[in-house]
Amino acid sequence: MQRNNSEKLIAGVDEAGRGSLFGPLVVAAVILPREGIAGLRDSKQLSPRRRENFFREILDSAIGWSFSLGTLEEIEENNVLKATLKAMERTIKKLTPPPSVVLVDGPFVPEIDGYLVKPVVHGDRLVPQISAASILAKVIRDRIISRMANLFPGFSLDKNMGYGTAAHRRNLCFLGPTPFHRGKFVLKYRQG
Repeated sequence: MQRNNSEKLIAGVDEAGRGSLFGPLVVAAVILPREGIAGLRDSKQLSPRRRENFFREILDSAIGWSFSLGTLEEIEENNVLKATLKAMERTIKKLTPPPSVVLVDGPFVPEIDGYLVKPVVHGDRLVPQISAASILAKVIRDRIISRMANLFPGFSLDKNMGYGTAAHRRNLCFLGPTPFHRGKFVLKYRQG
């Protein structure tokens, strides 16, 4: 894709799975073409089928995209916010071509030398690049969790995607946590 050298490349960044009890979190970054993609919105406002359709369209038309995992080890060792910020930093640094500015959903952003990174509260609803990143992060994470669901059938992971639904919390009490449950999150639910 040919582009003008003076064209500003804006990357959007968002995550999926930050509030989950199970599995990694996923951070994605997207640089959209100037013409954008019609109809983009926050991944939570889309049906699974629409998310999959946008997922393919984003991969086909984006100028650049990347993703990283915030691992269970990072979440347990630090906390979920620090793990998210580290995953954001890795994701942004992997983007090719490098962006002129990075817009991150929410109030917290990583500080990265050589990058202009700005927070945008509700950015997944307001900024198309962040909406695209939210879709990539959600679809990638859902695919990871869906594959893991077969290993742990008692938790209905294919339905709750690892989030703390009443059924998931109840099953944690009966079955106990798997090696992929977030220990500190699970402890909170098991204690009260």
